[in-house]
Parts: sequence; structure tokens; C-alpha cells
Amino acid sequence: MVIKILGRGCPKCQRLEELAREATAELGVEAVFEHVKEMDEIMAYDIANTPGLVIDEVVKSSGRIPQKEEIAAWIKEARQ
Repeated sequence: MVIKILGRGCPKCQRLEELAREATAELGVEAVFEHVKEMDEIMAYDIANTPGLVIDEVVKSSGRIPQKEEIAAWIKEARQ
């Protein structure tokens, strides 16, 4: 599983990555984390605001920090 955090590295982006890492750890899921900071690459995902969360190339959220439970549900869904 590949999880991407889209954003320039602001505190919100860092918090989103922390929550995603916690969710994967609690679920026992192995994931590769990538932080996409280049604006051209971020815009390729067609999001209006950062931070963005992408799980296996599917945009799950943008412009907000979802709850850890919500992130965990997306991870479970992606594993099916």
C-alpha cells in the first residue's frame, strides 16, 4: 500500500501524516509513505486545497485533516 501526503510540509500536512501512520500501525498494515511537495505533482491529483491524502492513487481527502478513524476506514477499504 502506498500512502501519499500532498502538501508543502505545513503543520497540517505533518499532522495528517502522523494520523495516517498511527492508523496503519494500529491496523497492522505495511505502507510506504510519500510526501508530495512539488506543486505540479500535487495539482496532478486535481485537488483544490492541501493537505491531501492519497491511498493507492485514490484521493481520499483534501483541504482538511480527517479523523484517524476515518483514515483507518479508508485503509481497510483499500485492502479489500
